[in-house]
Amino acid sequence: GVGDSGMPETLEEGSILVAHDLAPSDTACLDVHKVSAMLLDKGGKTSHTAILARSLGIPAVVGLQNVTASIQSGDTVLVDGDSGEVTVNPSKDECSAFKERLDAQSRKKGQLSLLKDLPSVTKDGRKVELAANIGGANEIDMVNDAGAEGIGLFRTEFMFIQVTEMLTEEEQFRVYKKVLSELSPRPVVIRTLDAGSDKELPYLNMPKEDNPFLGLRAIRLCLQEKERAFRPQLRALLRASVYGKLRIMFPMIASLQELREAKAELLSVKAELDAERISVSEDLQVGIMVEVPSAAICSDELASECDFFSIGTNDLTQYTLAVDYTMACDRGNAAISYLSDYFYPSVLRLIARTIEEGHKQGIWVGMCGEMAGSPAAIPVLIGMGIDELSMATGAIPQAKAIIRGMDTGKAKEIWERVKGMSSNKEIRAYLDGLVAEQQ
Repeated sequence: GVGDSGMPETLEEGSILVAHDLAPSDTACLDVHKVSAMLLDKGGKTSHTAILARSLGIPAVVGLQNVTASIQSGDTVLVDGDSGEVTVNPSKDECSAFKERLDAQSRKKGQLSLLKDLPSVTKDGRKVELAANIGGANEIDMVNDAGAEGIGLFRTEFMFIQVTEMLTEEEQFRVYKKVLSELSPRPVVIRTLDAGSDKELPYLNMPKEDNPFLGLRAIRLCLQEKERAFRPQLRALLRASVYGKLRIMFPMIASLQELREAKAELLSVKAELDAERISVSEDLQVGIMVEVPSAAICSDELASECDFFSIGTNDLTQYTLAVDYTMACDRGNAAISYLSDYFYPSVLRLIARTIEEGHKQGIWVGMCGEMAGSPAAIPVLIGMGIDELSMATGAIPQAKAIIRGMDTGKAKEIWERVKGMSSNKEIRAYLDGLVAEQQ
């Protein structure tokens, strides 16, 4: 019954934010220069709040259940976002050991930073483009610092959840223009509005649903809200396209009919702009996220009518395994936590099929889900033939090191071996072992 008073206004540098839960809109507003880590009672590793924290480079441990009751303002806390370990009011020895780990991590980052300006090419010369996932124009410096070769996913919905009314076409245009021009000539994949599920937009009067992850979201919402949401965004994107290398991506496409309807709106908007004598880039690609099993199964048909695929492994995993992926990752729902794994053979087969069918139609296939930045997954994905991997900026240096140290033939051997395994546990153990051998 207590009203939300919003984010603390007097955070000091080095603060650790402790909360029951944070909405993606709250996380998007965090000052990364003051918040050094965040701890939440609720959430899972694939919740959009956790994903956004990774994108911003903020260590986060979520799903702790009762952390708000265990920590008081003024406590000293050690947070290891990699292992999920949290130490409250540590001893002197614990602080010293933690500092040693920080120093070791810093040295490793320094070594990886030497690869920043080198291409992401395997030892035998195969190019695998490394791109960054972002939630706003304020992350461009992080993209450049990481040595990303472009943006593989601009989550535009985070622009919309930070405001109290619909962004105008002009407001959107200025953001897209800034990102495209500052990244040019590197490609920028901008995803159209992916609202819904845990990313609500109150000003659109979105309906309350029992299971919003299966409801009116992403392209479904945009096709229903064409005049208020979809067409203004498409106009802004097309107007901005002349300032860089734009790739427009439609989320949650489940059928060829949806793709055609979305493309029809895009062509209609382009015709409007042509009539208004507003220039649109000729070097424009249109693609889809493959995150619904039906899209992966029908990837042969879909590939014939778009320019690229980008595989969203978080949703693809949850829809393939019939589980709310965010809840499965939440430590408070241990009964289904075993399902929060993209290494299930069924998921891997859908990914491999998508890549294969895309290549048959001559289009490039990337991945922008959490799997793309996994050191254990990268060799398998190279073996499958992935063309592009897009991830949080902090994961790019290590991913580049893995790619540059990998031989395509070896990667194919790894994928062939994985194909013969029958369980996610067996696959994960094998791949984790390969990562350990390289360290």
